[in-house]
Amino acid sequence: MNLTFSVSYRCNSTCQTCNVWRKRVRDLTLDEYERIFRNLGHSPYWLTFSGGEPFLRSDLIDIVLASVRHCRPGIVNIPTNGLLTDRVIRGVERLVRAAQGTQIIINLSLDGIGEQHDRIRGVRGNYAKLMKTYAGLQKIQSPNLTLGLHTVISRFNMDQFMLLREHVRRDLRPDSYITEVAEERVELDTIGLGITPSAEQYGQIVKQLVADIDHETATGVAGIAQAFRRYYYQIAHRTLIERRQVLPCYAGIASAHIAPDGDVWTCCTRAEPIGNLRQVDYDLRRVWHSQPAARLRDSIRRGECSCPLANAAYTSMLCDLPSLWQVGLTLLRGQLRLRQGGKATQK
Repeated sequence: MNLTFSVSYRCNSTCQTCNVWRKRVRDLTLDEYERIFRNLGHSPYWLTFSGGEPFLRSDLIDIVLASVRHCRPGIVNIPTNGLLTDRVIRGVERLVRAAQGTQIIINLSLDGIGEQHDRIRGVRGNYAKLMKTYAGLQKIQSPNLTLGLHTVISRFNMDQFMLLREHVRRDLRPDSYITEVAEERVELDTIGLGITPSAEQYGQIVKQLVADIDHETATGVAGIAQAFRRYYYQIAHRTLIERRQVLPCYAGIASAHIAPDGDVWTCCTRAEPIGNLRQVDYDLRRVWHSQPAARLRDSIRRGECSCPLANAAYTSMLCDLPSLWQVGLTLLRGQLRLRQGGKATQK
């Protein structure tokens, strides 16, 4: 259902919440990606192309378009730090024209306002460049483009998050605004760094995020996305408190992660390879049905790990009937609020 490709560990940011920029491997080539996508066929609905900074690859758009040709995904998501303004804007313009049957989501990373963002990201002038990129992307008028902002809530910005939230809502007004709690991941080489806010601190932020969603009550696809987001915030908070799998995890079943060198992981939190695509003629099925994959799935099923990883959580919600029930109740309450509001207006 959901595959993430880290196309490179290279990054032009040196974030306080991430050390992936220190890692070096031999990245898969465009030709290798063509072979991977050809073997995949039409299975994955949602593809994410991440990094490092994915736009550091001059052939990123060629890679994404290869996935569109062979896999025909419904959604392609690309997160970026926005530093390479011209390359990002030109690349997105080309992508939305060439992939009109796919919804393209570009998520710009925003962790603070002005100097705070620069400090967390480790790049002087990052905020100004990000805003320039954001303004340029806003000018692209295409029905298959969703322009979002993404904040990692960590101990470095949690005290100022409410100011950032208000800045996004009042001044920037993206198509979508998503947040994710900072977590220690093997992929990011952040184990033991203590970047995650306490459950109590994150809980106060979650209360406000949930209240925002309840107050806005979007309709259609946006309303469905908000309902899932609302449930995710609550699940992530409970996971920090209880330190267990509050939500049954379907990583390795409904979602997976491909590292830049072809290693296949069930998720990027554990980042334990179950095989390498270069060693199986770029056929994911041979890794997917292997004994190492089965052993790791059993470990996840037994609850031997837990994390608030958003990518895996959203996919797991779609596979979990109690989660779908909770999301459905949120949608129903939203519709009732809309009707009551309409009646009050008529009166």
